[in-house]
Amino acid sequence: MVRSVDIRTWSILGMRGTFGTYLNDLSKEHEDITALTADLCITSGLAKFFENNPDRSYNIGIAENNMIGIAAGMADEGKVPFATTFSNFAALRSCEHIRHFMGYMKCNVKLVGIGAGFSMELFGNTHYALEDMAVVRSIPGVVLLSPADGLELTKAVKAAYEHDGPVYIRLTGIMNHPIVYREDYDFTIGKAVRLREGNDVTLFATGSMVSPTLKAAKILEEKGISAAVADIHTIQPIDRECILDGKDSRLLVSVEEHRTNGGLGSAIADVLAETGEKMPPLLKLGCTDEFKRAGTYAYMLEQYRLTPELIAEDVMKGLDR
Repeated sequence: MVRSVDIRTWSILGMRGTFGTYLNDLSKEHEDITALTADLCITSGLAKFFENNPDRSYNIGIAENNMIGIAAGMADEGKVPFATTFSNFAALRSCEHIRHFMGYMKCNVKLVGIGAGFSMELFGNTHYALEDMAVVRSIPGVVLLSPADGLELTKAVKAAYEHDGPVYIRLTGIMNHPIVYREDYDFTIGKAVRLREGNDVTLFATGSMVSPTLKAAKILEEKGISAAVADIHTIQPIDRECILDGKDSRLLVSVEEHRTNGGLGSAIADVLAETGEKMPPLLKLGCTDEFKRAGTYAYMLEQYRLTPELIAEDVMKGLDR
């Protein structure tokens, strides 16, 4: 049973702290869970797990490629390894190893990319993970999860554990993460959650962008625009039915803390291109194909027009085209 105090705590901790706390709790029930980190134990929120499970904890050092190979070996021995590092290093530096061990060999590895999007703030563009979804969703057989808040993250971690096959979990946002889900709900890999109904526009959001998209929908409502909102927590396999349900809208919109090329918007575009039905136009909101000056999390969202006010403004422009 999920308690409201847990939901508030997960919000304060942010995605990384919630991940480590919940994995520690889940490990009490499942002795096959192991945790690996590329020299990011505390940063990954795994300090408590390492303390309570020294025989199931592995710091591989700054060797992300080796970490995935070691995790694959553990999976072949019947363990369920959760391997963690920064999202850009996980998906970009280790792309070949994800493709080989997780995609081709189908090893039961759960790769957790922390600090995705602009979470790394002043570390700058070298640490921003804005292409990781594009890379992972191009690899066959790897489930890609992008939870919206702390509660959904715990459900994603449990679902990843129960899923027999490779999974990549993308963690976005910073501490004091906005709460999207205040009550328990059913989470299923590949099944989006319809959070709000509307007739004029359908907004598809993922990860950290679900909360500001809901706020943008309220702004649009005040301006006489009825907006539906769906939480696309699974990028691969994507919920085709949820996307096609927007066929009666005037406009479809994707919102993501990721490049508009290759991520959620591109996954939706693929679905639209393959359907035989006439569908509304798609507006892709996210990070443009350029490297902007680095800054705080709030500053980066402002630069890329990913605040509720700017999302609403761009949606209204899209409706006027």
